[in-house]
Amino acid sequence: MNIRKANSQDAQDIAKVHVDSWRTTYKGILPDDFLNNLSYEQRTELWKKNISDATNYVLVAENEQNEIIGFATGATRKTNSVPNATDLTSIYLLEEYQGIGIGKQLLTEIFAYFKLKGYEKVFVEVLAENKTRNFYEYYGAQYVDNTEIKIGGKVLEELIYVWNDIDKVIEKIK
Repeated sequence: MNIRKANSQDAQDIAKVHVDSWRTTYKGILPDDFLNNLSYEQRTELWKKNISDATNYVLVAENEQNEIIGFATGATRKTNSVPNATDLTSIYLLEEYQGIGIGKQLLTEIFAYFKLKGYEKVFVEVLAENKTRNFYEYYGAQYVDNTEIKIGGKVLEELIYVWNDIDKVIEKIK
């Protein structure tokens, strides 16, 4: 297992993980037609932009064959006006790699980056129906608010969590 910073050549592989993990993670949460119409090509273009944007920090997880099987991203959302705070904007893994510690490794690396950058708080937004919120809660994220968002024509509840102490998260992860 290898965790490293993404580069522009990774966009297509990240897009494949993004689409495939959405299709498994959000099955039964988002409309099937929306999930079925997700496009590798459109997501590749999105990831080219994300990786080239210096305000984003993108990590990838590779298996023993050097195939990208997951990713994590951090960037301060435009809606985040809290001083010295940033956002964990995503962690996604292919379904067959979930539950074996790779998410924890991605979280470790991205929180090390947040600490290096001097952030004190980290926010994460997660759909209420997404079971991965338990992962965030386990590592100390505290619920602070909720909002409604619309994806694929469906209105969903999104929960907002915060980690108020990066050092405590890093200690818990160890």
